[in-house]
Amino acid sequence: MILFPAIDLKDGQCVRLKLGDMDQATVYNSDPGAQAKAFEDQGFEWLHVVDLNGAFAGQTVNGEAVDAILKSTRNPVQLGGGIRTLEHIEAWLSRGLARVILGTVAVRDPVLVLEACKRFPGQVAVGIDAKGGKVAVEGWAEASELGVIELAKRFEGAGVAAIIYTDIDRDGILAGINWASTLELANAVSIPVIASGGLASIDDIKRMLEPDAAKLEGAISGRALYDGRIDPAEALALIKEARA
Repeated sequence: MILFPAIDLKDGQCVRLKLGDMDQATVYNSDPGAQAKAFEDQGFEWLHVVDLNGAFAGQTVNGEAVDAILKSTRNPVQLGGGIRTLEHIEAWLSRGLARVILGTVAVRDPVLVLEACKRFPGQVAVGIDAKGGKVAVEGWAEASELGVIELAKRFEGAGVAAIIYTDIDRDGILAGINWASTLELANAVSIPVIASGGLASIDDIKRMLEPDAAKLEGAISGRALYDGRIDPAEALALIKEARA
């Protein structure tokens, strides 16, 4: 079980959005590299990064900030937001990313995801962002008619490293993870699922460690870490104890 601290990048800064709204961004750190190093120093083992501008633009926008993060931490980094081509994927992996996250392209061009998994085994994750149970794309700006489990099942057996499932209706508002839909997804597919959106307190960490959540690879935390609602040392100690 892994707790992934999140760095969301907007205009080169670390921010958190409320309900995925770019106009409701709170800046937490103007130095993404320093933030990445701080998370490593706190004992985190992975880092989750999203290029928010890139998600809307359909191409990398915060590349310099991501490079600064990669130079500042020894932890493996997964990146999503605006990665839409095999060339994008190859370029980022060659720059030191551990994993790329494909979101919009997983809906628009699932064949590309299958090809990416063949070319880069173990290094491709799929991001499924849902609003009202339906998959959203283009930086959450557009809704599709595709169901979450329907999309996930398209990639069964393809070699996808993980599915990062975000409930947009809870993201950034500290309402707690939508455990019902997250666990429903985890039980519907063999691909490891990472929970995202709404992780609010140490109680969510404890819930993540319950036996029925054992299939999850972990969860992503953003605002709760930045606001101090979750103490990193306490959370990581609970996870370490559960692993023992």
